Amino acid sequence: MSSSPTMPKKSPPGYQPEYAIMKELKRSRELFLDARRYLPGGVDSPVRAFKAVGGTPPFIARGRGSKIYDVDGNEFIDYVCSWGPLILGHTHPQVVEALKQAVERGTSFGAPTELEITLARMVCTAMPSIEMVRFVNSGTEATMTALRLARAFTGRDKIAKFAGCYHGHADVLLAKAGSGVVTLGLPDSPGIPASYAQDTLVVPYNDAHAVEGLFQRYPEQIAAVIVEPVAANMGVVPPRPGFLASLRKLTAGSGSLLIFDEVITGFRIAYGGAQAIYDIAPDLTCLGKVIGGGLPVGAYGGRREIMEMIAPAGPVYQAGTLSGNPLAMTAGIETLKVLGQPGAYQQLEDRAAALEKGIAEAVARAGVPAQISRAGSLLTVFFTAGPVVDYESAKQADTAMFTRFFQRLLSGGIYWPPSQFEAAFVSLAHSDEDIELTVKASQTALGSLKPAA
Repeated sequence: MSSSPTMPKKSPPGYQPEYAIMKELKRSRELFLDARRYLPGGVDSPVRAFKAVGGTPPFIARGRGSKIYDVDGNEFIDYVCSWGPLILGHTHPQVVEALKQAVERGTSFGAPTELEITLARMVCTAMPSIEMVRFVNSGTEATMTALRLARAFTGRDKIAKFAGCYHGHADVLLAKAGSGVVTLGLPDSPGIPASYAQDTLVVPYNDAHAVEGLFQRYPEQIAAVIVEPVAANMGVVPPRPGFLASLRKLTAGSGSLLIFDEVITGFRIAYGGAQAIYDIAPDLTCLGKVIGGGLPVGAYGGRREIMEMIAPAGPVYQAGTLSGNPLAMTAGIETLKVLGQPGAYQQLEDRAAALEKGIAEAVARAGVPAQISRAGSLLTVFFTAGPVVDYESAKQADTAMFTRFFQRLLSGGIYWPPSQFEAAFVSLAHSDEDIELTVKASQTALGSLKPAA
């Protein structure tokens, strides 16, 4: 058992990957029909239903490395990676072995364990802006509580967010939330009282002037600005130069808090997250995905004086029976150990850059209007002629063309995210051969597309 990053071998001389043909999804279709009798839409997370791209979702039986295998015997190169946390790939031996040992010791105690301290120390060391951290069970819990904490700390009610940034499905955050909401074409906030939504202020991502206007209109009323430092729920949209710095300056000058939602970007685009890349220290940070190593987890943390307001140290209540459970802590610790090894992030960068370059060349060759947007190991192919800088420009993408692209990739053995507005994820398990095969499948898929009339 090795703690070093997975280092896939390079392609042998003369290697020519074949374009796989997917078998019929007979068993998956049977399971999907059965699931719809008991689960709303047949799924427990909306995007899994493939509603935006049509067809039957493959029901997955197992995963290993960069591959997943469905109940019909199809093999796919996986770029969903459980929507980001499987940065080491599926069933990484170091994580699996540690989990086996943890299960034998006990799955949950409802009492403190040393594992919580170990992972907390690793998080705080990686992100100096986090002096204290609280583990929860999901990104939604993390962002929801971070906002509650911000309101308590500042004594203010209003929250500023950005159109197209998804911060979980808490009531106050589902205004113009991007991701699954826009994928399914749902209204912004059905079932949410107007009194909740009125304190949520929404402005365009990457528009510092609009944020400044909010602070002028609502002086001493905004508790916090919450932002994905690299937007990843309208597709991948990096911040413009100076945008994040302007948010830091505005919030600091007005007595508001700056909250970075790094549920996706934390430990994904860099060991220290986006805040390390852009050299911005937020007041609070929300984490998830990678720090659970594939198990359910979330976290929020930040300045000590703010975090000590959380119960039992302070008056702001938040609790979770399975928070900090030993299985999630174990998987997170082992995942961060591997990511901390020399060369891990360079390997991710190299693989993702090769994928970006190959698809970009295929797009140019096919003459299809598309933009490839990448941040570290996150990548989105937007089917639009113009640049994508915010939610409105992302929504100009041709979703019908994306659907055709997705279905052709799927039939060629490539499991791409089933939404125009989600990120694809590259893992340490992806090899040169995987990237080469994916590029070839993209060439075939793009070559069959024609720009919409």
